[in-house]
Amino acid sequence: MKRILVAEDNDSNYLLMTFILKKQYEFFRACNGKEAVEKTLSEKPDLVLMDLKMPVMDGLEATRQLKAQCPALPVIALTANAFDSDRQRAFEAGCVDFLPKPVSATACMAMLAKYLGE
Repeated sequence: MKRILVAEDNDSNYLLMTFILKKQYEFFRACNGKEAVEKTLSEKPDLVLMDLKMPVMDGLEATRQLKAQCPALPVIALTANAFDSDRQRAFEAGCVDFLPKPVSATACMAMLAKYLGE
């Protein structure tokens, strides 16, 4: 089963992701960008869903650090800020795609299938 790190500091957003992911994927959580980097390096997920606005270290910096060490790892940005400038910053940091919040289960599953080859 494919493993996904969900980097999300908001409990209700994480709960939504658990409902979307629970039938098809193993997943685990990081509550800030620093923890996301540490858990990705130790747990080796197949994909990261990265909230961009988090405490300690934001998702953009966490993505830059992850891509420096794991260039092939797909990181998908999750954010309520769906402006073109936010998308551009996410792509510049190394995100491969962008899911706006609130996350649609259909869009999320289609995107995961695209990057996880399912």
